[in-house]
Amino acid sequence: MKMRALRPPRLRTVEIEDHRSATWLELFYDLAFVVTVAALGLELGGVHDAAGVWSYLGYLLLVWWLWASHTFYADRYDTDDLVYRILATVQLVAVAVIATAIFGGSESTTAFAAGYSLARLALLAMYLRARIHVPETRALVTGYLIGHGAAAAVWVASVFVPEPTRFILWAVAFAIDIGTPYVMRREQAKVPLDVSHLPERFGLFTILILGESFVATVTGLGHVHWDSVGVFTAVMALVVATAMWWLYFDNVEGMVVRRDPNTRRTWRPTVWIYSHFGIVAGLGVTAIGMEHAIVEAGHGAFPGFERWLLVTGACLAVTSLALTHLASGSRETYHLHNTVAFTRFAAAAVILGLGLLTGLSPQALVTAMAAILVVTAMTGVRVEG
Repeated sequence: MKMRALRPPRLRTVEIEDHRSATWLELFYDLAFVVTVAALGLELGGVHDAAGVWSYLGYLLLVWWLWASHTFYADRYDTDDLVYRILATVQLVAVAVIATAIFGGSESTTAFAAGYSLARLALLAMYLRARIHVPETRALVTGYLIGHGAAAAVWVASVFVPEPTRFILWAVAFAIDIGTPYVMRREQAKVPLDVSHLPERFGLFTILILGESFVATVTGLGHVHWDSVGVFTAVMALVVATAMWWLYFDNVEGMVVRRDPNTRRTWRPTVWIYSHFGIVAGLGVTAIGMEHAIVEAGHGAFPGFERWLLVTGACLAVTSLALTHLASGSRETYHLHNTVAFTRFAAAAVILGLGLLTGLSPQALVTAMAAILVVTAMTGVRVEG
């Protein structure tokens, strides 16, 4: 099928479709971000202090928001014409610059700021088209252009100032960016999100991040001799990743992304969406912790920093998973989702408690985590027949 050269944006979320799936361009777009997340993971793998972890989380938050904000646009207005593909390609180039900057030297923060600025300007161009061609959402898009435009201006300014002022401007720009949807929440409620497309997009990104666990397992095995302890720990690491997948994709309901004005649970879409950063961050940190565990398996007690890296990452991921379940469900299934959420919260607390066991070996810790997550996943299984 040939692509149309010009096809103005239209509001996709009001169209009657049985199921709207991610486009090939969106899947290609995700791969660029996976490379960036992988680059961050490699940097985290060499970190041995809390400051390095906070730096990782800060950069990951900026990268995740870049992906999420484009995904919100595509969910409402993606029509995949030549102009949109060009603007999406500009964003991909910007993401490549960002990924390269993460590996960079003394000028890496300048390149990061430049890449991020370019990506935000491309998004503004997309929204400008939507403002022109979709009059029914003009109020919402105007608010986005003002808020995201102000943030983009701060990002551009950060290219030309030294550190640490540059980091202060990044924080200001991000605060403006993430605050814009909150300011525009009433207008957003009039322009609903797609109940099949957006949950699928977030789910696909989560699966890609889970893939980092497999990369970390292979990397860990690549640094050790293939003895029984190391292989066993690697197998348990894969069980943990599989259990995380199970916990995420059980009991997911797409309607959570739409606000129901007839219920007090209007907070649900916001909690569901932003909890996904905790899932992504937790899975990313857990993957690196698993790599350390495989390397250290069979060498006595797990070192303190690496042990806490693993348990806090897993705790963050499972807590965030619990929040998505707490926010999910229809009026008929609130009780089920609340029960599921509380079992996840309990599992997260137990996993965090494992960090207090200083004499625990890496293989024992990973095995305990796998057992906790498998039991937690099985609590949601219902027997029919």
